[in-house]
Amino acid sequence: MIRQFFRFFILLFLITACEEIVNEENISNDTVQLLAPSNEAVLATKQKIAFNWEVLGGANRYQLQIATPDFVTATQIQLDTLVSRTDFTIDSLIARSYEWRVKGMNSAHETGYSANIFTVE
Repeated sequence: MIRQFFRFFILLFLITACEEIVNEENISNDTVQLLAPSNEAVLATKQKIAFNWEVLGGANRYQLQIATPDFVTATQIQLDTLVSRTDFTIDSLIARSYEWRVKGMNSAHETGYSANIFTVE
């Protein structure tokens, strides 16, 4: 009896979980619009840096990454984080070139990355 109940519970859970994935909006062809720092921005050292992007309908979290000098020739990934908001602030970065990128995600789909380069002087 307990074994049958356990099987029923697992089956019910799987059906419910699959239904949530099927109902997720397909955002894979959408684009996250980056706001700041804008492409080729020059920022001062020793200041907080706020990264901002527009809300993407259907996304419930975003992956934010920062690399130096860029992602193609990265010598270091400065940040790789998941956030549920459309902003993220870091205390400061040392003087050099960076690339930051964001992609939107939900439980079933994700966008491609949107990226900007910037320099800290």
